[in-house]
Order: sequence, then C-alpha cells, then structure tokens
Amino acid sequence: MGIGSSVTSASLATPAEKGSRAAGTKTPSSSRPRMTWAAIGLVPFAVYVFLFLLLPTVLALGSALFADDGSLTADNVLALFDPLVQQTFVNSLWLSAVTALGGAVIGGLVCYALLGVRENGIARALVDAASGVLAQFGGVTLAFTFIATMGAQGVVTVLMRDTWGINIYEDGLWLYEVPGLIMPYLYFQVPLMVITFMPALAALKPQWAEANLTLGGTRWSFWTTIGFPVLLPSFLACTLLLFANAFSSFATAAALISQGSQIVTLQIRTALTSETLLGRENLAGALALGMIVIVGIVMTAYTVVQRRAARWQQ
Repeated sequence: MGIGSSVTSASLATPAEKGSRAAGTKTPSSSRPRMTWAAIGLVPFAVYVFLFLLLPTVLALGSALFADDGSLTADNVLALFDPLVQQTFVNSLWLSAVTALGGAVIGGLVCYALLGVRENGIARALVDAASGVLAQFGGVTLAFTFIATMGAQGVVTVLMRDTWGINIYEDGLWLYEVPGLIMPYLYFQVPLMVITFMPALAALKPQWAEANLTLGGTRWSFWTTIGFPVLLPSFLACTLLLFANAFSSFATAAALISQGSQIVTLQIRTALTSETLLGRENLAGALALGMIVIVGIVMTAYTVVQRRAARWQQ
C-alpha cells in the first residue's frame, strides 16, 4: 500500500475512528469478546469442579447446619467439641504432619540426588515414572501390600522373627493402629514430593552457583545463602500439599484399621454406617465441614507460599 492510499484511508475515517486511533484504543468491533474453542474446553473441568468440589461442600454444609426437618440447628457443629471427636482430629493432624514432614525431607533428598543425574538419562526417567505410579498407589492395594509384608504373619515379619529373633510386634499390633499408618502414607508421600519439588530444584540457575564460586564461596555457602532461601517457599508449599493429601486419605486407613474410628475420615464412615449413632445422622456432615475448614486453611497457605516461590522460577 502506497503513501497515497494511506492518506486516502486516513481522510475517509470518521471522527470517532480518528479519535480512537489517536488515543491508541481499539474500536468497539475489535474489543468484543469472542467465544473460542479453548473456552469450550473448560466445560469438562467446570463440571468436575462442580460435582466433586462445590456440590460436596454444599451438601456437607447443609447436613451440618440443618436438621432433618429443614430447621437451622447448631447441634451437629457442637458435636465437634466432643472429646472423642476432637481426639480423632488430633490423630489426623499429627499423622498428617509427621508423614508430610517425613515425605518432604526424604523426597527432597531424592530430588537433590537426582541433580547429579542427566536430565534425559535412563535413571531420571525411571525415577520420574516410578514416582508418578507410586504417588497414586494407595487404598486397599497398598494396605494389602503392607499386610503381606509387614503384617503379623507377613514375609518380612516372619523372616525377622525366625532368622534374627526380632519380633516387631512384641508390644502390640501397631500396624493396625494410627502409628501403623505412617509407613504406608510415606509410601505415596515421598513420590508425590519428588513430583512436585523437583521442578523447583531444577529451576536453580547455574549462574548463581558460578557467581558464588567467583566471589570465593563454597558449595556449602551456596546452599546456605542462595539455595535454601530460594527453595524454602517451594519446600513449604510442597509440605502443605502433602499435609492436605494425608489429611484427606481414607482407603488405606480403612483397609488397615478395621476396629474403631481413630482418624476423622474413619469417623465419618462410622457416622454414616454405624447403628449406634441413631439420631445423629448429620454428624458426618459436621465432621466433613471441619475437614473442609482445615483443608481450606492449609490450601490458602499453600497458595500464598506458592506465589512467593513462583517469583524465583520465572
């Protein structure tokens, strides 16, 4: 297009168009939002969020705050202050905290060891694949695995007892109690930590280490002054994610602990299925509401910490 045609098009423009061009703004026709196929792709995700997040939250809130006749009541929420119910929350909290911290430390060490492995190597690919599988390996299958190996008549238990005379259950069958859930939970917590923390560790820039060496620093000074401070937000965010994961776990604990309701998720099952809680059918909703509040606080803290961690990964 030549200069003459440009002048002609400019002279034929309306005053409104000239004003919008002078102001550097778009015309109304170009600023209209258009539906794209990418937006339609969000529909399945929106349906998933509604069915598995919003709807259960509304049902838990309704069953906790309303009686069967539809009247508003606080009896179900007040049941959360029962000493037995509070003990189940305490058990769930310390179990989640211990397995989250243990999984974060062990998984962090695994990630650190992977720094010495080629990113496209076989060892790295095997660890990534195993972590992806084992992070989802839970429930009845994981419980059966520990019963077959570490149970009262498990392979490892019998081998240690007959070969070295070591009876790991001399003080009781701890595998079928809350302390016995620590090892099964770590089994999927550690791989989850590897999946979530490895990208942050791999994002450390080599220029930072080179600058540290140029200034006369050592490897220890690099980690204490640069590596650990930079990775701390990501480490805390991953630990909070592991805490929420352990706090909401149910199937593995349900398969191992058949007697009693020692954690919150098992207490919810008892409230829904037991015949001894007649007249308190909405207790399960109150327990679920308590879990939603705790998980909401944890995930809010996770979001705040993750935003800080994302500054160093840009």
